[in-house]
Order: sequence, then structure tokens, then C-alpha cells
Amino acid sequence: MNPLLSRLQPYPFERLRQLHADITPNPAYSPISLGIGEPRHATPQLVKDALTDSLAGLASYPATAGEPRLRQAMGHWLERRYGLTLDPATQILPVNGSREALFSLAQTVLDASQPGATVVCPNPFYQIYEGAALLAGAQAWFAPSDPARNFGVDWAAVPEAVWAKTQLVFVCSPGNPTGAVMSLAEWELLFKLSDQYGFVIASDECYSEIYFREEPPLGGLQAADQLGRHDFKNLISLTSLSKRSNVPGLRSGFVAGDAALIKPFLLYRTYHGSAMSPVVQAASIAAWNDEQHVVDNRALYREKFAKVTPLLAEVMDVALPDAGFYLWAAIPDVFQGSDTAFSRELLALYNVVVLPGSYLARDARGFNPGAGRIRMALVAETAECVEAAQRIVHFIQSKVH
Repeated sequence: MNPLLSRLQPYPFERLRQLHADITPNPAYSPISLGIGEPRHATPQLVKDALTDSLAGLASYPATAGEPRLRQAMGHWLERRYGLTLDPATQILPVNGSREALFSLAQTVLDASQPGATVVCPNPFYQIYEGAALLAGAQAWFAPSDPARNFGVDWAAVPEAVWAKTQLVFVCSPGNPTGAVMSLAEWELLFKLSDQYGFVIASDECYSEIYFREEPPLGGLQAADQLGRHDFKNLISLTSLSKRSNVPGLRSGFVAGDAALIKPFLLYRTYHGSAMSPVVQAASIAAWNDEQHVVDNRALYREKFAKVTPLLAEVMDVALPDAGFYLWAAIPDVFQGSDTAFSRELLALYNVVVLPGSYLARDARGFNPGAGRIRMALVAETAECVEAAQRIVHFIQSKVH
């Protein structure tokens, strides 16, 4: 067996199942889960139609690089969304969802033969970042987050000795679970550090199309272009249809950026067996070429968050995020900082599931930045999310008074 497998930690949702294993929820309430960030809005009909209309594609082996018209659709989306012009043949590559690509990219770019090979991750973070680093033979170093800036990563606080061994940096903007979006100044600092130390930046942007202000979130490639880095040196951006188009089961996305990184990544994926099904490619083309369903989807989230956030803000430290579909809330003092106790009691008394924030972070330098917080995924229909919020309000009020 690969000895590196023993370094992996249980996934947050496995820990959540264990945390709730001995609890019998109050049967007076129907179950509502805000725990897992799985989109539950309707899948667009145009995607379903494209799937069923392309079943003949099952008779052919797909190329790992994908069909040219798929990469062209992805390129056209980048142009519409960010004003960028990329070469579909050398700077864009389809992937089977961002999780798969995040993991395999780390296996491609990391050189574990170098002493102290390091991957810098945000904290709190998406656990694939850590697992990808460990299974590539590297170590993960968790960059501190700043609660005063909606838990934006403080890249300047990473010690020089850490940067000297860093080969890969994972960025998540908009962030999971906080919804924080990196500014152009933050990108400029990270690019300067990348130039100085030579590390690759993997920018996870799967929440980029769910936002609440008029101006869409800044993307990594967009930031690079604005700063004159037109070759996107050492930068790979990853995006997905899962949240944008409500198709998490499609497992479809793409990576784009530095052609010098795309080429070896394609080689790795060819051996790894990562070709996208022709049927999925056809559905993906339909999704990337259409924007109206994305606008409609975003409107649903805006309505939902506008109704839920004020309710919870009456009893918790919580605010509308920059983007994404999570609320990242501090639990009241009466719970003495125990996000796990909050989660257990809420389920037992009101049959609502929320994810403890400490499960989404690691103890680093004596502090877990997720402790005392919970993540709520507002993925269900508006009425169900409002009902969950009302139950949480009653739960907290019963504990405080």
C-alpha cells in the first residue's frame, strides 16, 4: 500500500456523520440539511437535451484534450466573462470537475525529491488541497486568514523560509467557506512572490458565478492580464459547471493559463485516464455557450440570501459574503466556542444540519481559524432555507434567554 495514504485525514462530512451518529433528531421537525455544498437548483433543460441528443458519442473513445469545439466554447466564455483571449489548443484543457483537476495538477507540478517540498493552502480550506499535497509527497503549510478581512489569506504573513520551499500555492477565490474574493493588490503580491520563489499558483474559482453585487468577482487570469502578465506565467485557473449550471453530477470543468504548465498536465492526464466523455462534452458545450440560465440561477441565490441573512444576523455574527453560496457565521458566546456542540444540539432539537467550522480548518501555530464558527450551505429552495434560519434563530434565543 502507498504509505502516504496514512497521512490523509477524514473528510469533513465523514467527521460530521460521526459527530451526529448518536443523535436522534426531534421528530417534530422535518429534516433540513445546510451541511453539504451540493447545488440543488434545477439542472437547465438545455444541458439535459444536449446529453440525450449526443448518446451516439458513447461509441467513441474521447481524446484527453477534448474536442476543439469544447475548448473553443470554454475560450469564448473566458472572453465574455473576463475579456481574455486564450489559445484553446494550448492554454485550455477540459477536466472532470475541479476536484479531480486540483488533485491531479498537484501530482503534475510537485517534485517531492526536493527537501521540504511545500504546498501553501488557505486556512480554512477545501480538503482536497491538503490531500493532493500529501499524496504527492509534499507537506502542507496553512497560511493565516484575517477575520477582519472576511478571512482573506494574509500572504504577507507567510515566512520567507516557507516560501523558499514552496512549489505550489492553492488559492480559492471566491473562498470556501468564507466567500472572500481576492483583490488585485493581493494578486499582485502573490505574483511577485511566485516570480521570486518560482512556485505555481492554482486558482480554484468554482464559485465565481454566484455573487451578490453588480461587479463580478475578479479572476486570477483576469488579474494577471490587468497586471501585464499576458503569458499567465506559473498560473492555472480552475473552474467548473457544478455550481454555475447546477450540474454537480456532470463532473465537468476546465483549467486555463500557462501553456508551459498545460502541456505536462495534458501528458499526465493522458496516462491517468482523464478523458471527458463525448456525451459530457456535448452537454458542457451547451452550458458554457449559454448565460441566461446562469443569470437566473444567480437571481435565485440573491433572493435567498437577502431573506436568510438578516434573520440570522439578529442572533449571530454573520454577513452577506462577497460570493459563493455559504454563510460563515460565528456562534454566540453561550456555546463557549464549541462549534461541534452547536451542531449536535441544533440537530437534536431542531433537525437542522450545519457543518462545524473547525472541520474545515487545521490547527496551525496554536490556532484553528474555523473554531467557533459554522458553515451553512444555502443550496435548497428559498422556503426551506428560510425555515432553517428561523429554527436556528429560535434555537439560539432559547439558549441565550
